[in-house]
Amino acid sequence: MIFSTPSACIEADKDLVAKVVLMPGDPLRAKAIAEQYLENPVLFNTVRNMYGYTGTYKGKKISVMGSGMGIPSATLYAHELYTFFDVDAIIRVGSAGALQDDIKVRDVVIAMSASTNSAYATQYGWTGSLAPTADFGMLYDAVQICKERGANVRVGNVFTTDVFYNYNSEVPAKARELGMMCVEMETAGLYLEANACHKKCLSIVSISDHMFRTEELTALERQESFNEMMEISLETAWKFLD
Repeated sequence: MIFSTPSACIEADKDLVAKVVLMPGDPLRAKAIAEQYLENPVLFNTVRNMYGYTGTYKGKKISVMGSGMGIPSATLYAHELYTFFDVDAIIRVGSAGALQDDIKVRDVVIAMSASTNSAYATQYGWTGSLAPTADFGMLYDAVQICKERGANVRVGNVFTTDVFYNYNSEVPAKARELGMMCVEMETAGLYLEANACHKKCLSIVSISDHMFRTEELTALERQESFNEMMEISLETAWKFLD
């Protein structure tokens, strides 16, 4: 049976969506992940070309779906997955720009928390600042998987920005000074949405470039780095389903 949501951004058979969803920004990347890593992937959503697929990984049902760029788009899809499709956990997979000197391209960063310049959290009416944080159990499992693989992993605070082309050129330096590891565009919103929905979320990103050095991966190097991040994320999702 097709399950319609109020905004009609996801229209799918509810039973096709797994309890854990990997979420890249690009819907075509979701398609590539499904085809490369999942067995017998089935397309469950095509609304607005935001492709969602479900297949199996090492015998367990896992979904992957694009989120678009930025907090407004990512949280829209996360909210519907959590609320209307009974998804228990989302793992963001994507790329980020390094801010710290000791973080290199190809490193994997796991976001324990996320600072942001977004006003997304104001909707909750909290007096003060909400701290968007990961689910500890998923975070712990991902770190252990990285250690077992010998991956170059960093864990800590990331900067989720609403502005890709920032008019204020001093923002990256300030984020760096405050100890943020890298900059990306979705994590803080996804963590806040998971908290509000009483669900779980983890953000795992691969460093593709550096904000203060002339370092940028080639297309082939990006693919190799992405593969390691994806395997860590899939293993984390697999363990979550135990």
